[in-house]
Amino acid sequence: MANHKKQTSKSPIGIFDSGIGGLTVARAINKIMPNEQLIYFGDTAHFPYGEKSPDSIKYYALRISDFLLKQNCKMIVIACNTASSVAYQTVKNQAGNKALVVSVIEPVVNNVANQYKQGKIGVIATKGTIKSDIYNKRLKELNTSLQVSSVATPLLAPMIEEGFYNNNISRTVINSYLLKPKLKNIDALILACTHYPLIRPEIEEYYKQKVKIIDSAEIVAEHVYALLKEHRLLNKDQGEKSKFYVSDYTDSFAKSTKIFYNNKIKLQYNPIWENE
Repeated sequence: MANHKKQTSKSPIGIFDSGIGGLTVARAINKIMPNEQLIYFGDTAHFPYGEKSPDSIKYYALRISDFLLKQNCKMIVIACNTASSVAYQTVKNQAGNKALVVSVIEPVVNNVANQYKQGKIGVIATKGTIKSDIYNKRLKELNTSLQVSSVATPLLAPMIEEGFYNNNISRTVINSYLLKPKLKNIDALILACTHYPLIRPEIEEYYKQKVKIIDSAEIVAEHVYALLKEHRLLNKDQGEKSKFYVSDYTDSFAKSTKIFYNNKIKLQYNPIWENE
C-alpha cells in the first residue's frame, strides 16, 4: 500500500457500494455536510453484491478500500448492507488508524433498538444481507423484546439499478414481497439496502402510513456527522469538488445518478481490478 499523508478535516470522505444505492447515503451526507468532499466508488462491474459469496465481497471491499485510502480519505463509509454485513471488520482491519470506517448497519440497529422497546420489526434486503442474519442478531442483542422478521427481496436492487421504479412493474414486484406472511402486522420496516430509499414512496403507499419506514441513509449521515465531529475532522471550509467513480460504465447508472444530483455528476470510469 502507498504511503499515506495524515488525515485532516480537509481530507475527503470515501463511500462505496455495488451500484447506485450508496448515492442515497452520499446525498444525505452532502445535505448535512455540504463542505465535505466525497469520493464515491460504485462497483458496477460486480453488481449485485447480494448474489456474491462472502469471500468475493471481502475481496472487492478490500480493493475498493485500498483505492479510497490512496485518495487519503479520512473516513470510509461502506454504503452497502451486504458489504457491511460481511466485510466491515475486514475493511476496519485494513484501514487501521489511517481512516475511520462506518457500516450502514450499526447506526440503524442502534436507532431502531432505542426507538422501539417492543413490537415487530420487518427487514427487507438482498439475499446476502438476509443470509447473514445480522439485523436479527444485532437487534436481539440490544433488545430481547423485539420480534424481527426478515424477507429477502432479490429483485428490488437490480430493478432499481435499471431505473424501474414509480411504475406498474415496480409496484407489482414490491407488493408481492410486502404481502409475504412474515411481514404481517409489523410496526416498522427497515429498508436494509441503500437502493431501497428510491422506492420508499411506493412502500409508504402500500402501508398507507400505518407502518414506520426506516430509511438508513439519513440515520447513517447523522452518524457520520457525529463521528467526524467527535474526532474533530469536520471540514469547516468548502472542500474540493466531489468525485464519482464506477468500475464499469453503464448508461442506466449514468441516468440514475441524475435523480440525485441532476446533471452535476461527472462519472469517471476506473477499472481498479485491471491494475493488479
